Amino acid sequence: MSRWEPDARGRLEKAALDLYSERGYEQTTAAQIAERAGLTERTFFRHYADKREVLFGGSSLLEEFFVDTLAGTPDTAMPIDAMATTLETVATLFLERHEHSRQRQAVIVANAELRERELIKLASLSAALAATLRRRGVKDPAATLTAEAGITVFKVGFERWVGDNGERPLSDFLRESLRELRVVTAGG
Repeated sequence: MSRWEPDARGRLEKAALDLYSERGYEQTTAAQIAERAGLTERTFFRHYADKREVLFGGSSLLEEFFVDTLAGTPDTAMPIDAMATTLETVATLFLERHEHSRQRQAVIVANAELRERELIKLASLSAALAATLRRRGVKDPAATLTAEAGITVFKVGFERWVGDNGERPLSDFLRESLRELRVVTAGG
């Protein structure tokens, strides 16, 4: 593959996931990722600060999408309903991405450093959602609780989805997780 072909980031991401799955995260270098992608190591570092960031490069875009979606829900919606609408919309980003998500999750679960980075990403996402809810007039602790609950629903639903065969969309798992949360909080 020529270094001049388009989508260097996508190629690096795919190469990294493949190598992490084949060799393990710790045994894979940035140079190996670049070589597999048909690029130079210098190109790799133009796109990513380190080999970990290949897995987390889209975090800021995901957070922005979450926040913009939540901010765009009707002002009359109860906080948890606004979060449910947000989760439903965010799930559309994952259509046709089951295999990629499954592979990425397996790499993260296999490495403590990556699990920690994933938790940091989710904490940042929760804080951003809580801030968005506060801007919508939701007081604390309701804003923080709603954001944390939404992230928990997302995390549990996502983990169940990647562990499934991929025939059902992520939105199904998110709705099921939200229903379970509502049962738990209702005391039943």
